[in-house]
Amino acid sequence: MAASIGNLYVTGRSVLLPDSPDPRPATITISPSGKITSIDEGWRARDPNLDPDKWIDAQDNIVIPGIVDAHVHLNEPGRTDWEGFWTGTRAAASGGVTCVVDMPLNSIPPSTSVHNLELKRQSAQGQCWTDVAFWGGVIPGNQAHLKPLVDAGVKGFKCFLIESGVEEFPCVSESDAQAAMEVLQGSETVLLFHAEFDSSPLDSPQPAQPSTSYSTFLESRPQKLETDAISLITKLQKSYPMRCHIVHLSAASALPLIRAAKSSGLQLTVETCFHYLCLSADDIPSGRTEFKCCPPIRENVNRELLWEALLDGSIDCVVSDHSPCVTELKKIDEGDIMGAWGGISTLGLGLSLLWTEGSKRGVTLAQIIKWVSQKTAEHAGLGELKGQLKVGLDGDFAIWDPSAEFTVTKDSLQFKNKLSPYEGLTLRGQVKKTFVRGSLVYDHSTGFEAAPSGRLL
Repeated sequence: MAASIGNLYVTGRSVLLPDSPDPRPATITISPSGKITSIDEGWRARDPNLDPDKWIDAQDNIVIPGIVDAHVHLNEPGRTDWEGFWTGTRAAASGGVTCVVDMPLNSIPPSTSVHNLELKRQSAQGQCWTDVAFWGGVIPGNQAHLKPLVDAGVKGFKCFLIESGVEEFPCVSESDAQAAMEVLQGSETVLLFHAEFDSSPLDSPQPAQPSTSYSTFLESRPQKLETDAISLITKLQKSYPMRCHIVHLSAASALPLIRAAKSSGLQLTVETCFHYLCLSADDIPSGRTEFKCCPPIRENVNRELLWEALLDGSIDCVVSDHSPCVTELKKIDEGDIMGAWGGISTLGLGLSLLWTEGSKRGVTLAQIIKWVSQKTAEHAGLGELKGQLKVGLDGDFAIWDPSAEFTVTKDSLQFKNKLSPYEGLTLRGQVKKTFVRGSLVYDHSTGFEAAPSGRLL
């Protein structure tokens, strides 16, 4: 399809258009350049004179905008045995994701200078099944690289207020963050914070429980780390006005701080992750290291508060934080939760996870798509290209069967290291086809197209 000439027409009785609470009949025209040129009301029968390859009828399924996952670790170059552009973007496309935004770590080198960013872009060339954009990184002492990175096209910057877990991406101090924010004043960009900050003494007592116990790990990363970090971030914003973003919020106790900051006019946006909304610490058995991530999955009562915050707009969007590693680092055989790498692999499953959990709470598909497509695109500065089925935007969409059920198996996972806490779960809702800029990328029945066609944004 990518090589054929002429408009693509996408029609269906259930098309999810912007600001519509429910899917409705519509027909979308996508130009050969991959842009949406018109959207007409109503389902249409195919013109018999039209090339059948240029007519997509969703039939009983729903046409949804392509998902924009704004928090993905693809790890290439340097840790390509953890993940890579080829496998990571294939996994994304299998779940209706049409664009990912790659984090500046855990690749070697990290994207903390234009030179390092170019090495990553060179690695990505010809390997991407989705479109890919890039975040830059803030580490101690790299302030001189930040504006050149903005000019080179990064969508914003990520930093840590607690050790990242990889030595080449150290955390920043308050003064480092101040210096970065001062340099970035007036730039069209955003500073993303891993919002955990440990202000307690280094010799604070450790919980006396075995390292296989999930509760041991949970006690080691209390909600206070997140509330202290967000207090620091909002304090900095008052002196250095710019948009700041909290990545992977897990602590519901931080929600009052977030609501107060937004009410006061601070430019603060917040994401949470599929795993914080769909998993509960109450259900994690001992020794199950595949559930470890930082910050941790918390108790069910906390999870329900996160759902409430999504619904009232306190949390803006939902992402995967796909953060894989090689199996050995997960310490599966030992069950060593404290010693295992902290990261959860989710690419390809996010929409089905949210639909399965959200349906129990009366959440609509339109709400979910807003959180994972429109809001994530806007957050990453891609709102003029991605995130909605709208004239002038890229023709990124998926065909979605909301009633299909499937069980997550290792064989069904497309990412490189097939280890996930969702294995064995039965989920509702399945992507049947994924299109990027009007080109078919993935078909559930036949697999992937012959070659990747994703672009670097």
